Amino acid sequence: MNPIKKTIELADGRTITLETGKLAKQADGAVELRMGGTMLLATVVSAKEAGEGVDFMPLQVEYKEKFSSAGRFPGGFLKREGRASDYEILTARLVDRVLRPLFPDNYHADTFVNITLYSSDGEDMPDALAGLAASAALAVSDIPFNGPISEVRVARIDGRFVIDPTFEQLERADMELMVGATYDNIMMVEGEMNEVSEADLLAALKAAHEAIKVQCKAQIELAEAAGKTVKREYCHEVNDEELRADVKTKCYDKAYAVAKAGCADKHWRQDSFDAICDEYIESLPEDEREEKTPLVKRYYHDVEKEAVRRCILDEGIRLDGRKTTEIRPIWCEVDYLPGPHGSAVFTRGETQSLSTVTLGTKLDEKILDDVLNQGRERFLLHYNFPPFSTGEAKAVRGVGRREIGHGNLAHRALKRMFPDDFPYVCRVVSDILESNGSSSMATVCAGTLALLDAGVKMKKPVSGIAMGLITDTESPKYAILSDILGDEDHLGDMDFKVTGTVDGITATQMDIKCDGLSYEILEKALMQARDGRLHILDIINRTIPAPREDYKPHVPRIVTMLIPKELIGAVIGPGGKVIQGIQEASGATVSIDEIDEGGYIEVAASNKESIDKALAMINAIVELPEEGKVYHGKVASIMDFGAFVQFMPNRDGLLHISEISWDRLENMEASGLKEGDEVDVKLIEIDKKTGKYRLSMRALLPKPEGWTEPQRAPRGDRPRREGGDRPRRDNRGPRRDGGNRGGNN
Repeated sequence: MNPIKKTIELADGRTITLETGKLAKQADGAVELRMGGTMLLATVVSAKEAGEGVDFMPLQVEYKEKFSSAGRFPGGFLKREGRASDYEILTARLVDRVLRPLFPDNYHADTFVNITLYSSDGEDMPDALAGLAASAALAVSDIPFNGPISEVRVARIDGRFVIDPTFEQLERADMELMVGATYDNIMMVEGEMNEVSEADLLAALKAAHEAIKVQCKAQIELAEAAGKTVKREYCHEVNDEELRADVKTKCYDKAYAVAKAGCADKHWRQDSFDAICDEYIESLPEDEREEKTPLVKRYYHDVEKEAVRRCILDEGIRLDGRKTTEIRPIWCEVDYLPGPHGSAVFTRGETQSLSTVTLGTKLDEKILDDVLNQGRERFLLHYNFPPFSTGEAKAVRGVGRREIGHGNLAHRALKRMFPDDFPYVCRVVSDILESNGSSSMATVCAGTLALLDAGVKMKKPVSGIAMGLITDTESPKYAILSDILGDEDHLGDMDFKVTGTVDGITATQMDIKCDGLSYEILEKALMQARDGRLHILDIINRTIPAPREDYKPHVPRIVTMLIPKELIGAVIGPGGKVIQGIQEASGATVSIDEIDEGGYIEVAASNKESIDKALAMINAIVELPEEGKVYHGKVASIMDFGAFVQFMPNRDGLLHISEISWDRLENMEASGLKEGDEVDVKLIEIDKKTGKYRLSMRALLPKPEGWTEPQRAPRGDRPRREGGDRPRRDNRGPRRDGGNRGGNN
């Protein structure tokens, strides 16, 4: 196949080019996407047959950024790309969530989608292009897929919606969404915003969908030009329609009765539903039982799903007996744990989060070193989902993609309400102890409580709620569900999570599993979610009406100060010796960072004494000497004519022999001073030309009664130095430094 190109024009004059038939031709589908200096290659390969016993869609989406794309070396010892970063995982999840629902229900072949960033200009954001590239690769393949789809980032910048903004533009945005959709329907939404209204969110979705329609049309034209409009034939399921009908006839009413019972105990419900299926299997002839059991379980799942949905649509009864707008009972408690700097438990029905807050110093910042994103992060949120939270007998393994995704949503919900000038680095950890319903929204609520308990002066408290949807394919009837259960998420048509303050939305995540979801339904879901959010916020405010007035006793105290840029080196010292010495002597942690205004210093310790000692040492370094001020110093060296005293860090002054005592001293031995002696001295003069310092000890001593300044002999009567007459000045040669000759005064 000869290379085929298709160009998409964006509203601001930029272009996106899709090309197939040139690279990776042995993949089932491959498309090269270019936008400016950014190039992505998306490939897709699907097995010809499904694995034995597989009755789901085994799809795997990977997104990878090459460091060479930005002309950089990978960090670490190996100097090569390793495991996927959180950013790459989150990008892959965004693509997966749009693609997965659009494969045929009966297609079960292993399918792998790989998207790789090979070039970046550092301006355009490649994650917004990954969905388009992946869908285009599917479009030019023979893999069955009910697309195409595309994804765009929409941001509101200076009051105007911008599609796929650059890195620089995004910094000025007050709302930012990733939207995935087909030509007809929105499928996925995720983003964050500064307390926007529901109407503004809907306007952003509409703007994004209009741009996606253009990109979907371009993919259809690309597939037609490539001659890839006919998809492969497959047979991944062998069905028994007579058995399917029999399962429905004998099990539907029983499943409907369990759904209508409205029991809040999910284990009772699950056991009751399972018992119906087990009873049917037991009724089968023994010689057919083993063969038909997998089919029965699949058909019964459909029966159970239909029974639950019809019960909600026809009678308004949910699985746990609640009304569609009703929130499950909530209890929460702050200061639950004595050790962490802040802690809280938030329990909503059968979903529970135990969250903690740890406050740290600048040294605890997270260092970001992704391909296109480098920097530091001061507000962290980590989410853990152990198997026991759902009653599963599994070992706790490493963090999975789901945990990274759920934690990211909660992080986005809270971070814009985190105080801008907060001196601490902050880490929130949410451990899910029970789960039946949105644990990410429980994390938002528990995180808010724990932050307030830690004394973090949040701009406003944040709460979150997960909304569901049940639609009827044969009628316009639908039901919007507040605070959905896990089963309602699994059996429903939408999972719509919304977080916000009393004044607006801060983050959202939506996955839609049905066709034809109107903006009218979305608007109703958003307004119903607002009512639920405010209800939960009221409970949060009653639990802890305001942030703790002061931090807990064991929280490290942080004091900050700003010094001139030219003094940063003096505080750090050669090889960091000075700052390390301050930390060792004081017991405090000291960090310094250069900013536009100067050197930003953080001093942290668990007690005031250590902080005061460190501050005194820093002030001694950055303080400018003052004439007439008394200093406590150390004798650095002894000379015939006096001593040099270090009266401030890195500053020595001359203590002349005549300034040691009111008595006349014949030599320095008579002074009794030795190197290392600590003495109090007064700074009596700063030479304006040379910047040298003259010190005095006698100025701190009472002047003897009747004391007069010794008279110096006239110049002609002074004894000459040994070795003959003094040479004339014009025979002495030029001065080496242009300054005064001799000592330090």
